[in-house]
Amino acid sequence: MNTNEKLMSLIQGFDTVMLVTHDAQGIDARPMAVARLDDDGSMWFATNRDSGKIASLDKDSKVAMTMQSGRKFVTLSGTASVHEDRRLIDSMWTEVWRVWFPDGKDDPSLVLLKVDPSSGEYWDNSGLEGIKYLWRAGKAYLSGEQATVDEDINATVKL
Repeated sequence: MNTNEKLMSLIQGFDTVMLVTHDAQGIDARPMAVARLDDDGSMWFATNRDSGKIASLDKDSKVAMTMQSGRKFVTLSGTASVHEDRRLIDSMWTEVWRVWFPDGKDDPSLVLLKVDPSSGEYWDNSGLEGIKYLWRAGKAYLSGEQATVDEDINATVKL
């Protein structure tokens, strides 16, 4: 499995990400439920058009996303865009969203946020990868050398 495939495989295991934006007031992060993950790694989210994140994105569309579960970690950097296509919203609609959008899929405040990632990085210390890392770390410690990891454990990926 190459590094792009490994990154996509890890991303598919997450249903929530921390979306990081920034504006003149600073950096802000909030959890976002993934509405859809496209084959190219683009992620879609439901959000309110009047939210602070949309105001931040109007000034700077560059974002970061972080994901973590157990011993698996992923970060993505990319560009966010807002989409108001009602047919697209209808195709992604889930009743879970009604908590945030009481008027349902026709709620005028409901928009979709799409993040197109440009790069990502992963750390996978789960399962066999974790055992490999522990072996290398122990060996490095005993020899007085710096530990190394291979692309099964950590890689930076251009998307």
